[in-house]
Amino acid sequence: MDRGNSTFEQCYRCYPVSFIDKAHLEKGDKAIMPPSALDRLASLHVEYPMLFELTNAPVERVSHCGVLEFVADEGMIYLPYWMMENMLLQEGDIVQVKNASLAKGTYVKLQPHTMDFLDISNPKAILETTLRSYSCLTTGDTIMVPYNNKKYYINIVETKPSPAVSIIETDCEVDFAPPLDYKEPEKPVPSLRSKRMPPEAEEEPPKKVTKFSPFSGSARRLDGKPLTQPAALPVSSLLKQHNSNAGNETVASKSSSSTSSQHAGKLVFGSNGGQPPKETTKVAMKNGREPPKEEEPKFQAFTGKKYSLRG
Repeated sequence: MDRGNSTFEQCYRCYPVSFIDKAHLEKGDKAIMPPSALDRLASLHVEYPMLFELTNAPVERVSHCGVLEFVADEGMIYLPYWMMENMLLQEGDIVQVKNASLAKGTYVKLQPHTMDFLDISNPKAILETTLRSYSCLTTGDTIMVPYNNKKYYINIVETKPSPAVSIIETDCEVDFAPPLDYKEPEKPVPSLRSKRMPPEAEEEPPKKVTKFSPFSGSARRLDGKPLTQPAALPVSSLLKQHNSNAGNETVASKSSSSTSSQHAGKLVFGSNGGQPPKETTKVAMKNGREPPKEEEPKFQAFTGKKYSLRG
């Protein structure tokens, strides 16, 4: 390592923090480095708080972390296990460590793995408390949030203003993406039957309207023998005949009334009262004279006969 250079870069074998009885460090992103790293960093002009870039070269995985203590054995570095999982590191694998200078974060977008994280009474407060143990966030990482004896994993979807940001003493806007196991409610798919018109809505063939004719039944004999006389006409035809006869009678009554109006003022008794005697008419026609007209008696008041009660 060149002490005149301001860059710290070293390779270590990595192990989980649980190997040195520091399992509480799983709640953050702090690493435990050897004392020799502190000596080298002290001689360099590095920014504080110290931040480091971790690289797993064989799989090209990169992440970032802070440092808590320099008490590890030489040639070793202890990392939170969730960070080793992100970088696909196994126990004893080689990891490259390099100091880094990160901009302060202004925006972070998070995505929980499961929806049960949203069931926490106050997920925002739990997240703020958890992130106090973190020094930086890297896009593409998956952090772990322990709560109520359960581990919740959250993806870092986006960070601004750069893919890796420092979250120490900064106001950062936090946004949430839908959980990975979230499924949008399925819209009901209309069935084939509903696409077609319902049976009630289908057009029915027009019904044949039969004209009502009362008493149109046929006559039958009680003994079951065939009819010898023609069947009686239906009532409708009888009504028509009755109406026609009534019309004829009306015409006849009109003619008789006109005849009787010619002899108005006289009472005629007998069937031939309305006609002059045929014989008298014939004789008058032979003599060439008109039959003498009968003089009508003059009206005389009180000319009736008197009768005795004794007879």
